[in-house]
Amino acid sequence: MLKNVVAVLLDGVHPFELGVVCEVFGLDRSDQGLPVYDFAVASAEGPTLSTHAGFTMTVAHGLERLEEADLIAVPAGENFAKRAFPEELLDALRRAVDRGARVLSVCNGVYVLGAAGLLDGRRCSSHWRYAKELAIEYPRARVEADVLYVEDGPVITSAGTAAGIDACLHIVRQEHGTQVANAIARRMVVPPHRDGGQAQYVERPVPISSCDTVGDVLVWMERHLDEEVTVEELAIRAHMSPRTFARRFQQETGTTPYRWVLRQRVLLAQQLLESTDETIDAIAGRAGFGTAAALRHQFLRTLGTTPNAYRRTFQGPTRVA
Repeated sequence: MLKNVVAVLLDGVHPFELGVVCEVFGLDRSDQGLPVYDFAVASAEGPTLSTHAGFTMTVAHGLERLEEADLIAVPAGENFAKRAFPEELLDALRRAVDRGARVLSVCNGVYVLGAAGLLDGRRCSSHWRYAKELAIEYPRARVEADVLYVEDGPVITSAGTAAGIDACLHIVRQEHGTQVANAIARRMVVPPHRDGGQAQYVERPVPISSCDTVGDVLVWMERHLDEEVTVEELAIRAHMSPRTFARRFQQETGTTPYRWVLRQRVLLAQQLLESTDETIDAIAGRAGFGTAAALRHQFLRTLGTTPNAYRRTFQGPTRVA
């Protein structure tokens, strides 16, 4: 279980990316029954660090604070794509992964993980501006240039700025379930879930007018996840041709109607498994999978676990499976 979290900083740290990690893991929300982490900020380059925004900060902890961390986060920093990193930090990151800790990078913090050799043979992500350079610098890494975040074993890498929030909430969701992640998201006033495979940016993120959007269709789709529907039927509901609808859906969501519905169905199944005692068959029906076998297949494919195992993780063995 995730308990001990450290954000490790280098000179020129970007305050926003640091703030993302602090906001998710560093605040005491026990008044809402939410988990409290043993959170700390550590410096890899002395007690006083400059920031990208022009102010300095004093950091109480050094690299020794990483030794017992369950999760080590590396926020972005100035010129990370070009600078060298302290060997002591790279050694500490390698040791952490070797003993079972996880590491998370936000934006170009991924270069620190690359310098430590933690990207070798792994899928990873960063801000789209750095993707080409990252692939050249670390040819053994499998860079995915157009996604929000990637998890490959103990290494989680995220794209620019707000994608770091998505990656942090993804970790919380894995550790504590959808309800906890959603509660933190509500406190932060951010979307509760954006899938890691979603595109980093969309061609037209803000609809031109209320009649030139798929927003109303998305609301309808979310309320009818248990129904089978075709692109042609959705296009009629949106008053568009199927081809135009498919194109605009991709532009506004960064994914296809099929992938969007599939992910929403998995999310609904997760919520029902966490919060109800309904049978797997009943949940499969409510979530639109039809059969328990189909639900199990998608759980294994998407989450790497079975519905029963997922329920045991978040409800315990005494609840009905």
